[in-house]
Amino acid sequence: MHEYMSTERIWELTCPGLPEEVGRVRRWTRDVLHDSPHADDAALIVSELGSNALTHSASGSPNGSFHISLHRSPGTVVLAVTDTGGGATKPHVATPDQDDIHGRGLGLVAALANRVQVSGDDYGRTVTVEINDQHQAPAKPSARRVRVGLPAPRSMA
Repeated sequence: MHEYMSTERIWELTCPGLPEEVGRVRRWTRDVLHDSPHADDAALIVSELGSNALTHSASGSPNGSFHISLHRSPGTVVLAVTDTGGGATKPHVATPDQDDIHGRGLGLVAALANRVQVSGDDYGRTVTVEINDQHQAPAKPSARRVRVGLPAPRSMA
């Protein structure tokens, strides 16, 4: 390896608080992680966290924004999504009823990740997610369309 090169890399992106930015963040994440086995999970995670920032905080207001940080090292991807605050509640894993149309996202994120941490306050919250090679991905549905449950959410520090 060259003396000026490192195996660790950090990318950051700040997006205006517009719904179409969620798709851009998803594509950006896949581009950055194009050769990583964690690319698809990371793209799903930033989509969910970006959508949550727009829906549940001032990030989705006319002058809002949200920030994505992606840290990559061998075998590990750490994603952090920061909103601009103003949300009524702290991000948490919910237990929605079967008919509820919201409330499953952070549980899905926790199922895909090794670690999920929420930090910040009413002026801005950051959800940090770590995915590494020791994580076993959730079971995929079989070709017979049998419903497969996701594993229990991992700890929310």
